[in-house]
Amino acid sequence: MHIVHYITRLIVGGAQENTLLTVEDQHHLHGDRVTLITGPGIGPEGSLEPRARNGGIDLRLISASQRAIHPWNDWQSYRELLRLLRSIKPDLIHTHSSKAGIIGRFAAARLKLPCVHTIHGASFHFGQNRLAFQAYQQLERWAARATDRFISVCDAMTDQYVAAGIAPRERFVTVYSGFDVDPFLNPPRSPEIVRAELGLNSDHIVIGKVARLFPLKGHEYVLKSAQAIVDHCPAVRFLFVGDGILRPEFERELEARGLRDHFVFAGLVPPERVPELIHAMDIVVHASVWEGLARVLPQGLIAGKPVVSFDIDGAKEVITTNQTGFLVEPRSAPGLTSALCQLVDDPLLRRRLGETGRAMFTDRFRHQTMTREIREVYASVLANRRP
Repeated sequence: MHIVHYITRLIVGGAQENTLLTVEDQHHLHGDRVTLITGPGIGPEGSLEPRARNGGIDLRLISASQRAIHPWNDWQSYRELLRLLRSIKPDLIHTHSSKAGIIGRFAAARLKLPCVHTIHGASFHFGQNRLAFQAYQQLERWAARATDRFISVCDAMTDQYVAAGIAPRERFVTVYSGFDVDPFLNPPRSPEIVRAELGLNSDHIVIGKVARLFPLKGHEYVLKSAQAIVDHCPAVRFLFVGDGILRPEFERELEARGLRDHFVFAGLVPPERVPELIHAMDIVVHASVWEGLARVLPQGLIAGKPVVSFDIDGAKEVITTNQTGFLVEPRSAPGLTSALCQLVDDPLLRRRLGETGRAMFTDRFRHQTMTREIREVYASVLANRRP
């Protein structure tokens, strides 16, 4: 197959890692001709560009491609994408993320290219102003006309798009966002060594969160819960993995509340370090208020850790209360406090939930499974497009 993938930026994030893994598998495992088009991976989130280049991927950059809405830059991105597609002449274009999904599908329509779009997270979501919410819904309806097939990272994304009238249900297929599961089964370094490097000891009960320190990721709800959890069990320590614009604000708040010593900020780390950091945790918490299906949820379970999450989007597809973790009412700090305290108090419960999650989801979230299923979608689209 000859496929072009287009994503707005190649930062360190779930949608970007999903996209790059698909490209790598197509290139290395399936022998496809594949090109990855993206914008500059700059900013505090880190970049996956070096990994793509070092892996021999055909990587093309559109300098105007950026996350923020900017009519002139977006128009330039569209024109440059058209130029690249005319030059590359792929069999199919696969778009990812909200901005690239709109621009890429308009380009596909202009060139009459088969197009697949992955919904990593709904482009219209909680936290947007009303105008942006409605604008994205209308843009999605227009772009849907140029979309041969939608890939959802969870069933919840399909439900939201069908309910919004974007496209009928038969045009959607769920393919869970895969990753390399082996390091989560067997980390490269022992939890004891990793904990020692972070200033954590064997007596500490570590509650960890892996996410960029950005709005909508929900760190503020963990901070609101922290005092009651520490009062309940002073041995608790919180480990935040990731960096971003909100870190100074969080650190000031913790200093003011006398909780700074109970928090460890690991900062921005390479994706290959995430497995050993999750293994250094006793409990994984994910308090995002908007997310398709956060990869850290199955990653935590495959590492054998119980997971606590707000009941949003696709979380319920991997977390069942008292089976693999706890689902909590969205944006409820008291709900987080109650669930986390229950797990802090019961090491046997933590072990049981983690073992159940590992058994249920290890094979489902292998990246090889994801890429095979995505290529089956391509084959179906291309077969239907032939006269």
